[in-house]
Amino acid sequence: MDTPPTNGFRGVHPIGWTLGLLLLLSVGLTVTGSRFLLGNLSWWHWALMVAGIAVATQPPILHGIRVAIEAITKFTGSVAWKLAWLVFFVQLFNVVTRYTNNWFERDILFGQTTSLAWMSFGMLFLLGVNYGVQAGVNPRIDFWWAEFSDKKKAWIDYVFHVVLLLPFILMGIRLLIGYAGISLGRKRDGSWPEGWAVWNTWEQSGDADQLPVGPIKAFILVGFCLWGLQIIAEVIKTGFVMMGRNDLGEIEVADAPLRVE
Repeated sequence: MDTPPTNGFRGVHPIGWTLGLLLLLSVGLTVTGSRFLLGNLSWWHWALMVAGIAVATQPPILHGIRVAIEAITKFTGSVAWKLAWLVFFVQLFNVVTRYTNNWFERDILFGQTTSLAWMSFGMLFLLGVNYGVQAGVNPRIDFWWAEFSDKKKAWIDYVFHVVLLLPFILMGIRLLIGYAGISLGRKRDGSWPEGWAVWNTWEQSGDADQLPVGPIKAFILVGFCLWGLQIIAEVIKTGFVMMGRNDLGEIEVADAPLRVE
């Protein structure tokens, strides 16, 4: 069986070359005593970069990682579609009870269901953003983008994902870890309240008789993690196309009208 072309990458996925450059930069900054984050990495950062370079030489392993990530994405996407129906019916209930307040305690019911509606909508977005990336619904100028070759599209997506989007997501995750803990009741000194009734420590809404907002605010961290995983899957896929391994890149031809968004 003929070996698929690799087009100058010598069988190493572009992730390997990217991590190699990052590793060299980190070594240089560490030696010079830089105060930047890349000059003050923990041991597991180094281990992760070395492991990533090693895995980049094994296309079947990278392909398996991408398939596993996209299985998670498809599951969260299906949950997001169900949440869309939940938002619709909860808001419909709000409309009905608004005009039948003689039979309902309007102030209490309306406040709680409104909270449930916006929390469900927030959960829908947080669970669906990674599915949107996987389905390719992100805005593009299609009449311009459609003229590019598959390899050129892959180069553009790879560079922008690695240089701009992944650093932004990693920064967001780093900031949201503390934010999520405080939303779920963790104290400023890093300790957690005693007792098993953890819901009593969740952050509460300032509105009267509303639902706790701690869980949905903490779920922002989960949404960013899911988003980051799917971006990694896209980087793996576009990297295979850059290597000439379209069999692993699994390019899908989008049958959609040209549009400008």
